[in-house]
Amino acid sequence: MIPGNPVSAGEAPKSLAEVHETVRTDHVSYWRKMLAFAGPAYLVSVGYMDPGNWATDLDGGAHFGYQLLWVLVMSNAMAVLLQSLASKLGIVTGRDLAQACRETYPRRVNVALWFLCEIAIVACDLAEVLGAAIALNLLFHIPLLAAVLITALDTLLVLALQKLGIRYLEAFVLGLIVVIAMCFCAEIFMAKPDAVGVLAGLIPRIDGRSLYTAVAMLGATVMPHNLYLHSALVQTRRIGRSVAEKRTAVRWNVVDCVVALNGAMFINGAILILAAATFFRAHQDVTEIQQAYLLLAPLLGTVMAAKLFGIALFCSGQSSTLTGTMAGQIVMEGFLNIRVQPWLRRLVTRSLAIVPAIVVIWLMGNQGTFRLLILSQVVLNLQLPFAIIPLLHFTNDPQRMGVFANGRKLRLGGWITAVIVVGLNLWLAGQTMAGWAQASGRFAPLVWGFSLLVSGGMFGLLGWITLQPYRRPSTSAITLGLESISAELIAAPHYRRILVTLDHSTLDRLALGHAAGLAAQHGARLYLLHVEEGVTSQVYGPEASTAEVEAGREYLDSLVASLSEMDLEVETAILHSSRPRKEIVKYALEIRPDLVVMGAHGHGGLKDLIFGNTINPVRHRLNIPILVVRSPEPEIRN
Repeated sequence: MIPGNPVSAGEAPKSLAEVHETVRTDHVSYWRKMLAFAGPAYLVSVGYMDPGNWATDLDGGAHFGYQLLWVLVMSNAMAVLLQSLASKLGIVTGRDLAQACRETYPRRVNVALWFLCEIAIVACDLAEVLGAAIALNLLFHIPLLAAVLITALDTLLVLALQKLGIRYLEAFVLGLIVVIAMCFCAEIFMAKPDAVGVLAGLIPRIDGRSLYTAVAMLGATVMPHNLYLHSALVQTRRIGRSVAEKRTAVRWNVVDCVVALNGAMFINGAILILAAATFFRAHQDVTEIQQAYLLLAPLLGTVMAAKLFGIALFCSGQSSTLTGTMAGQIVMEGFLNIRVQPWLRRLVTRSLAIVPAIVVIWLMGNQGTFRLLILSQVVLNLQLPFAIIPLLHFTNDPQRMGVFANGRKLRLGGWITAVIVVGLNLWLAGQTMAGWAQASGRFAPLVWGFSLLVSGGMFGLLGWITLQPYRRPSTSAITLGLESISAELIAAPHYRRILVTLDHSTLDRLALGHAAGLAAQHGARLYLLHVEEGVTSQVYGPEASTAEVEAGREYLDSLVASLSEMDLEVETAILHSSRPRKEIVKYALEIRPDLVVMGAHGHGGLKDLIFGNTINPVRHRLNIPILVVRSPEPEIRN
């Protein structure tokens, strides 16, 4: 896309456009088809085994033995249901959950939802920073503060893997999951857990002492940003548009969810079983991940047990940070229709996670990391209702989903899951705030007042979302906006060739409206130019073939058809470059137009640094009149 511009005019922007529909699924072989659909749920599953889950699983196993295994099983069943609904939404509608919210809710609501989701993503990234830093500290004795700073380097890893393609990213994450699973298989073999106790732990039972831990485990398992992520990841598969093709895709993605999330449940269960078989059996109280690492070697009689634990923890932090980055991209583009530079997006998110980690470690030392991990899970819990409720509304709606709308049993199961998850998570958040108030002493009224103010606003927003009648977004076809051209158009010099730069934004309508009016008046030929600057286009140039490139070609074809009906002569060009302004100047020098029409989005200064600047460099390089059109209200770049 041309820097500094919103995406999409006639067609909604694609989720993860660089890898959208890049994986074939039309294989005849049963196994190849299964492998083609396998992947999205594995990327999602790493969020169910991040360091925040480790903290709650270790706490549950060390204090209550095998008693809370059933909580993991129940949580996993809920996660499978919700993730299956998220994948179905993406497959059937071609929209991720954030895009569906943007098309349904007013802008203020979407901004609020985006803000809450960004806080949740930063909280999740915080857990991943701490997990990877603790692992580096335990394995290589790197000071925890320095280890936190080192975790900033994984930004380069994320960007490198995204450039390689979605299948490479999926393979890398799957490799990390396999390493984690192998480490815990070895550790459980060393720990020799009680098989009868494990089976007894699958029977639901709870008491006043274990209730808090059970709710924390549930809250750490069902994570909000995974729902946004999954609804976008399934669109990396080239599915087709027919009902039969979508039904096949939905079925295979359910299989993908069941296999991947059950694998995540196995790892979470292994952590709890390991804690029960070592710490609970030895009556060792464990309140920190570092403490668990140090106790494993003497309790199991081998240093290898502790090393495997540290390796698995490091892999957990790295795998989770990859998907957290993608989730951040999805929610920003989905809710706000904004796309910023990938390196800047990652840098900001990781910085917001590193700063509180450094402050806590500096003030409280290593002991503060466990509290910070628990706090990150509480923040995730607070955002969870704002993802579940819209997901259920959208997938229950027959106007949006057609024949794929949830049936009566699925609706009932979904709402029961929502009530349980939302209710227990809110209960956990309330208990946590009460603890903060109690610990604040004479400042307790201030803490309670602030907590109630924030809670009241969030409850009001959640109530609005829950009760708001569903409204279909208006999806009108592309119009050229000729009606907006004034009849008293001032006479201009005779134009023979008019160049129009397009960026697939709403400004295309205005630019084409003016250009088409002038072309009709002067009998001029229109030249439509679009510059693709995605990663694939930068690498392969004219050979690039992604969903975004194909959508751009179809978009230009539709504009040519509309303009041809007006008896206008039109030529189109799609160029590929990371520097659109250079390509625009080069193309203009080739065709020598009498006028260039460009759209402006009204930003400058710092926004030019973030989004890029096109008009000024083109204006200074060309000795050609340039007509700059701008929408009545400033737009935000996507």
